Amino acid sequence: MRKFYTLLSREIRSYFYSPIAYIVLVFFLLVSGADFYFQLSFMNGKPVSYSVEEAFFNSIFFWFAFVLIFPLITMRLFAEEFKLGTIEPLMTAPVRDWQVILSKFFGALIFYLVLWLPTLIYFWVFQSITHQPAAGSRGAYFGAYLMLLLLGMFYLSIGCLASALTKNQIVAAVISFCAITLHFFSGLISFIIQEVSSTTRQLLGYFSAIEQMGTLSRGEIDTRPIVLYLSMTVMMLILTHMAFQSRKWKL
Repeated sequence: MRKFYTLLSREIRSYFYSPIAYIVLVFFLLVSGADFYFQLSFMNGKPVSYSVEEAFFNSIFFWFAFVLIFPLITMRLFAEEFKLGTIEPLMTAPVRDWQVILSKFFGALIFYLVLWLPTLIYFWVFQSITHQPAAGSRGAYFGAYLMLLLLGMFYLSIGCLASALTKNQIVAAVISFCAITLHFFSGLISFIIQEVSSTTRQLLGYFSAIEQMGTLSRGEIDTRPIVLYLSMTVMMLILTHMAFQSRKWKL
């Protein structure tokens, strides 16, 4: 495990020493901050049936920034290593392939979680100024951030797989963006096409990130997304391991 922690610390340092990471952080905070401001402006003085927290986590601005950050975070994970040749000493080091893959995945996950930490300040400032709750209950915060964690793990694992398939970071970013967007919009088919059976609508709703976020952000904890995204994350990491090994033997 000591070797794994060494690799993990290496990946974390590579993020926080990279200028791209700070560009992603600034971009994300600008978009999420603007989203929070616009939602408050829209709700100000109007009777609404939802909380500030629900409005923030279910807006167009939120999902735009959310889908876009994953290719930016993961495109360099393996592609840059293969392009620069730095993967060769890593492969010859006394570490297992799964340790390399997991260290890169959890390094990206830690940076992803850091992106979301400032959003907690939004709700704290709102409640400090207005003396009104931003959410219906504490469970609503837990549900919303749990969904962010589950979706983030799944989308990061997709990005890991895409980066392991190519040496080109741009190609890796395009592959992961297309795969993530395809999954995201597959849940919107039931909203776009009205003439679908109830069974099909229910099945599509099971894969709908928007519908799942709407449920969890109200504090209604559903175990189905937990099982779905954890299992799909594991599957993507297994595929990443296979792609990594196949590329390793080609070097």
